[in-house]
Amino acid sequence: MALLETRNLTARYGDFQALFGVGIALDQGETIAVIGANGAGKTTLMRSISGVLANRAEAVLFDGEKIGALAAPDIVARGIAMVPEGRKLFASLSVEENLLIGRYGRAVDGHWSLDTVYELFPILRERRANPGTALSGGQQQMVAIGRALMSNPRVLLCDEISLGLAPVVIKDIYAAFPRIRAAGASIVVVEQDIGQALKVADRVYCMMEGQITLSGAPAALTREAIHAAYFGH
Repeated sequence: MALLETRNLTARYGDFQALFGVGIALDQGETIAVIGANGAGKTTLMRSISGVLANRAEAVLFDGEKIGALAAPDIVARGIAMVPEGRKLFASLSVEENLLIGRYGRAVDGHWSLDTVYELFPILRERRANPGTALSGGQQQMVAIGRALMSNPRVLLCDEISLGLAPVVIKDIYAAFPRIRAAGASIVVVEQDIGQALKVADRVYCMMEGQITLSGAPAALTREAIHAAYFGH
């Protein structure tokens, strides 16, 4: 049984239907990547899993439990944490205070604490008293990831974490993934960068116009098949 699964997941914004029967699965210890162009439905999928968008209970399953109708705080409490697109740090709080916010929704014992987050991203220890939004884009992204890890999640959802960042910064951020996995989290990565997604994922799902158009292990997917699933031609 998959750790996290969506089944025939649909989503709407008013009269606009954004997702059409989406089904993905994440196994324990796995990293999957969801790729697709802007507007493909990737962020809507993440919002649906994380409880920001309510759904039918049976549309999202976590460890066998139907969680699709639960609110976001209940999803966090069960062990699913989101690194949102755009980071969404609190401008009035320091780096350390932003990190501690991650504990409020799910204060459980586990690998992740302030000390272990600082070991993962040493620059944050140096900047811990600075306002969170006074850091560089890459450092802010580290804070957003660290904040999610502070809840010791079983599943980490990462929505467009490389967006707008320099390649060298992206490399540093993704270099943390093996340690995050080793500490027990399974990961869902939403990426527009196909190359980056293929490097880090055990399996890839491609979305276009609110539907899954291709899935499989990176080694089994040809460049032509990915291009067709991504762009539709």
